[in-house]
Amino acid sequence: MPEGPTHSTVPTPGTAVPGRVVAGSEPWQPGAAAPEIASSAGGYVFFKPAEAAFVEAAVARLIPADELGGGAIEADVPLFIDRQLNGDFGNATRWYMQGPWGEPTKTQGYQTRLTPAQFYRAAIQAIDAVSTRMHGQAFAALNGDRQDDFLRVLESGAIALDGVDGQAFFGLLLQNTIEGFFCDPVHGGNKDMIGWKLIGFPGARYEQRFFLKAFNQPFPLPPVGIAGRREWSR
Repeated sequence: MPEGPTHSTVPTPGTAVPGRVVAGSEPWQPGAAAPEIASSAGGYVFFKPAEAAFVEAAVARLIPADELGGGAIEADVPLFIDRQLNGDFGNATRWYMQGPWGEPTKTQGYQTRLTPAQFYRAAIQAIDAVSTRMHGQAFAALNGDRQDDFLRVLESGAIALDGVDGQAFFGLLLQNTIEGFFCDPVHGGNKDMIGWKLIGFPGARYEQRFFLKAFNQPFPLPPVGIAGRREWSR
C-alpha cells in the first residue's frame, strides 16, 4: 500500500476536511518559535568587564538620560550590543569576509577584515590604551566632559588607534547605540519602549485608521511591540 495520499484520499474542491480538536488546550503556543529576548536577564555574555565599562560609559554620552526620559543605559543598549556581538551579527555570519582588500571609499560601508565582534574588542583595547596614555585612566574612568571630548576627536578621525580605524569604530558604535535604543524590545534593547515613548512611535499596532487624520497630535495610546502586550494573553 502506498504511504502517501492516494487519489481517493486527496480532498476535491468543496470537500470538507475534518479539523483537529485538542481538548483542554491550544494545539500551539503563541510565540514559541520566536520567544521574546529578555535583555536584562543575566549579565554580559560577550563583553569582558573592561569592555562593558567602556560601552556603558560611551553609550551614556551618546544618548544620555535627561528631563525627557531615560537614555541608552535605561534602555539596556549595552546589553543589546552585547547580545548582537555574541550572535550572527558579531560573527559576520551572513557577510562576505574574503578579499580582495583594496582601499575602500566612505560610501562602501563596513570594509574591515575584522568581524564586528573582533572590531569592538580590538578598538576598545586601543581606545583605553590611548586614554591611559593621555589621561592616566581608561575611558570609563574619565569624567563626562573628557569622555565627550574623546568621542568628538574619535569621530573626527584625529585619534590614531593601534591596528583599527577609530573613526569607523565610532560610526559603528553610534549606529549600534541608535539601533538598541529604537529597536523592537524583542531584540533585547529599547527596554520599556523608552525610545518609542520619547518620539511618540506607536509601534506594531494593527489598527491605526482612527488616528491617520490626527495631524500634529501626540498618539494617545501606549506603544506595542511585536510580541504584543501581556494583558492581551491573560
